[in-house]
Amino acid sequence: MNAENIVLSVKNIEVIYDHVILVLKGVSLDVPRGGIVALLGANGAGKTTTIKSISNILGTERGEVTKGTIEFLGERVDSLSPTELVKRGVVQVMEGRHCFEHLTVEENLLTGAYTRKASRREKNNDLDLVYNYFPRLKERRRSQAGYTSGGEQQMIAVGRALMAKPNVILLDEPSMGLAPQLVEEIFEIVKALNEKEGVTFLLAEQNTTVALRYATYGYILENGRVVMDGDADSLARNEDVKEFYLGMSGDNRRSFRDVKHYRRRKRWLA
Repeated sequence: MNAENIVLSVKNIEVIYDHVILVLKGVSLDVPRGGIVALLGANGAGKTTTIKSISNILGTERGEVTKGTIEFLGERVDSLSPTELVKRGVVQVMEGRHCFEHLTVEENLLTGAYTRKASRREKNNDLDLVYNYFPRLKERRRSQAGYTSGGEQQMIAVGRALMAKPNVILLDEPSMGLAPQLVEEIFEIVKALNEKEGVTFLLAEQNTTVALRYATYGYILENGRVVMDGDADSLARNEDVKEFYLGMSGDNRRSFRDVKHYRRRKRWLA
């Protein structure tokens, strides 16, 4: 990657929970301007912890970055508060589609503009933009968010992030719990936002097949370490990735759970 084009850079970070549990072990990654970078790996690999490290919310879970640095637009941001980071344009969409269930869909969206000094007219224009990408939310805008579907709640979460006028969206497990058709719909919207609005994405995702179809670059995490990275097409063609994450090897379908863990480690980390 061209260093001048990097908007977000994570350099050799280590994360410890409760002062004793080492979760991330020297993770490094770069996110280029206008890119969609996928952070891939099995459950427990460290994807969500990496995302939370960048957005500076680890402290709420008794975690901390003990080594390494995190830079946004060339400046260190690992000491900033989450609010300050959002004001700079780095916004996280958390795993699990967190919404304010007692508020309406539109009220949820407007909370995304809370950190900005925007006029009502500007907010209305931003709402129109969100509704353009998520027409279903416009139909449900007066509905209580707690009574919307899982797919609609994911749309609310992404739409709320857009209301903050982000440079980078950290998208954590957008496909979790959604039907395949909805997963495709969400990723198509991510692609459109990237191409038409210039939003950069770092997304953590277990669904490697879908993620590599839409991403421009990918990093694979295993046990808190980056074990492989490359452009999305190369990773999708890689035999190890196909065997261990896409469920195939050559012409034969294989199950990831059937492969010995030590064999993966030996092949990738030797």
